[in-house]
Amino acid sequence: MSALDNLPVAVIGAGPVGLAAAARLHERGLPFVVLEAGHAAGAAVREWGHVRLFSPWRYNIDPAARLILDEAGWIAPDPQALPTGAELVDDYLQPLAQSPQLKPHLRYGARVEAISRLGLDRLRSAGRDTTPFLIRLATGDELLARAVIDASGTWRTPNVLGASGLPARGEADVAAYLEHALPDVLGTDRERFAGRHTLVVGAGHSAANTLLVLADLATQQPGTQVSWAIRADAPTRTYGGGSADALPARGALGSRLREHVDAGRIRLLTGVSVHTLTPADGRVAVVVRRADGTEETVLADRVVAATGFRPDHSITAELRLDLDPIMGATRTLAPLIDPNEHSCGTVPPHGVDELTHPEPGYHAVGAKSYGRAPTFLMATGYEQVRSVVAALAGDWAAARDVQLDLPETGVCNSNPVDPAAGDGCCGSTPSVEPPARGLATGISGGLLGTPLNLVALDAVPADAQAGGCCAS
Repeated sequence: MSALDNLPVAVIGAGPVGLAAAARLHERGLPFVVLEAGHAAGAAVREWGHVRLFSPWRYNIDPAARLILDEAGWIAPDPQALPTGAELVDDYLQPLAQSPQLKPHLRYGARVEAISRLGLDRLRSAGRDTTPFLIRLATGDELLARAVIDASGTWRTPNVLGASGLPARGEADVAAYLEHALPDVLGTDRERFAGRHTLVVGAGHSAANTLLVLADLATQQPGTQVSWAIRADAPTRTYGGGSADALPARGALGSRLREHVDAGRIRLLTGVSVHTLTPADGRVAVVVRRADGTEETVLADRVVAATGFRPDHSITAELRLDLDPIMGATRTLAPLIDPNEHSCGTVPPHGVDELTHPEPGYHAVGAKSYGRAPTFLMATGYEQVRSVVAALAGDWAAARDVQLDLPETGVCNSNPVDPAAGDGCCGSTPSVEPPARGLATGISGGLLGTPLNLVALDAVPADAQAGGCCAS
C-alpha cells in the first residue's frame, strides 16, 4: 500500500453526479471527501428548482445511492413521475447527503480555487503519479487527495450571447437586463417579466422551458410579450421528436412550443445573431443581424440568455489535461458526443478509459466531462462515476463493463422534414443502426448538418432592412 492509499478521493460538487460518486466510493470502501461550494447538497439544482425535468425518476436515481437510501427506509418516489429540481433535491439529494454513510464526508462552503500536485507544477514529471493532489479552497485552506473526481458541472459558466463565442458588443453594459437560463418566471421572478417584453435567446431545452412559462404568463398578465431568437433557419431541433420521443415530457415540450409559435403567442426570429446591446431608457435595445448584413433593433425589458454552458478548466491550470480543442472534453470522449456531427443514434457507453487524462487520478465527470456538448443526461454521469470509482478500486473488469440505457428522442436527422407533414426521417421507427447499449438522446448529423447563418461584418448595406434577432 502506497502513501496515496491513505488519502481520500476528493469529489468536487455535491450535485446528483457528485453524490453518486460518493455513494460508489462508500460502496467500494474507499476514503473520500466531497467539496461543495454551496451551503447544502444540490445547491445549483436548487436554483432551477421550479423547473420540471422531462426524465422520470427512474433515470435520475443512482443505484448505489438507492442502496444507501433504502437502508434508511427511504420511500422511493414513483419511478414514472417527473420531479422538479426542488423535488430532486428535497426527496433525493438531501436525504442522501444526510445519510450516515455520506454526511461525515461532506464539506459545504468549500469552493475549489485550484488543483495541483504537492510540490510539483505542470512542468515536472518525476514522481508525479505517486505525488498527492493539492487542492486549494477559496478560503485558503488546503487538503491532499489521492485522486480527484471533478463533478463541479457547468452551471456557473454560461455561454455568452454573441454568436462568435465572444460577448456581444455592449453585453457587459446591460448586465442589469440579462437573465441567467431558467428564471422562475411564474414564481419569485414574476415581477420582472409580467407585462413586459422578454427576448429569449437560444434553441435548447432551457430556452424551450422559459418560452413555455412566458407564454403562460402572457395569458395571465396583459401586455406580456415574448420573442424568441435562434441562429438556425428553423426551430426543428428545439421541437424535437414530438410523440416519437421515449420521454413523453420531452416530446411534449417541443410540441407545446410549436403550438405557441404557430398561434403567434411567441414571435420567432430565425437565422439571426445578437450583434450589440445598449441600455435604452430602462430597457435594452438589442441589435440583431442576419447573414446578409441587415439589422433590426429589438427593444426588450429582459433578455434571457439560454445559450448553453461551458466548463471552467481554470482550476486545473497546473494539471496535465488533454482536452479536445473543439469540445473541451477529453480527446477520446469528444468524437462520441460532438454535436457538430451527431447527437442522435446512440450515445456510446463510455467510462474511465474515455475520461482519462495524462494527469493520472484526475477525472472530470457529469456535465463538465461533456465540455460544450449540450447532450448530457444524468444517467450518463451515474455510469461514468461507477466506472471511474471501480478503476480507482483496481477493479478494471467492472470499470470497463460500461453500459448505458438512455431513451429515444424520436428525431434522427439534423435537418428533418417537419414531422407534421408526415415525412420525417424516422418517426417512431427504430434506426437500422445497431444500438450498442445506448439509445438516442439528440439529433444525428448535428450542427454540421444544420447550416447556420454566418454573421456579416460592419459593412452593412445602406438600404439594410429590419430583420430578426439573436443567437442559438
